[in-house]
Amino acid sequence: MAEIARLDKVSVRERVGRALRAAIINGEMEPGVVYSAPSLGATFGVSATPVREAMLDLVREGLVEIAPNKGFRVTVMGEHDLDEITELRLLLEPPIVRRVMPRIAPADVDELRELATDIVHHAEKGDLTAYTEADRVFHLRLLAFSRNERLLSLVSDLRAHTRLFGLADLRERGELVDAAAEHLAIVDAIVAVDPERVETLMRDHIGKTRGSWAKPSTRAR
Repeated sequence: MAEIARLDKVSVRERVGRALRAAIINGEMEPGVVYSAPSLGATFGVSATPVREAMLDLVREGLVEIAPNKGFRVTVMGEHDLDEITELRLLLEPPIVRRVMPRIAPADVDELRELATDIVHHAEKGDLTAYTEADRVFHLRLLAFSRNERLLSLVSDLRAHTRLFGLADLRERGELVDAAAEHLAIVDAIVAVDPERVETLMRDHIGKTRGSWAKPSTRAR
């Protein structure tokens, strides 16, 4: 019975975590606002404990911060923070993807195209949570050809701190599908064995992402 109870607790924690993550990415939970575990628990119809545990998972992902004696605050990223993260991604991702191209086999290209197609599919549906996860998987799969685990960990961490910015605005402006299609263009350049174009597309893609963060409604402060 104890094991069953433990598994059920973990399941509630995961379900609450998914709901919270979706609320943050969709903009339903606003940056800078403090949310208490008891009040969120009442919203979800669960106790405060799984909410608190789920929030701590999101703290580790960089989506929320602990507000001592109050609850949890959705992370606020300033313009300088976003500039620094973009600079790091531009230094790391485009040249590395160009360098690893010879390691990408035809079967790997098929996988990358499938992953890129998933991103477009989720963009067309307007599912920001699924879009964010598919985008993360695609970029980290590309970087995995570097065989550098520290690199993957670093880029994953950088992305975790910014994935909530700009997507809702892109969807509202009808630009999310175009942003998603850029991943397919990257795959096409890999198929064409065009390293220079791959690097250029990666730089443009990351640069456009930073541009979307700079829109007034992204709430960057």
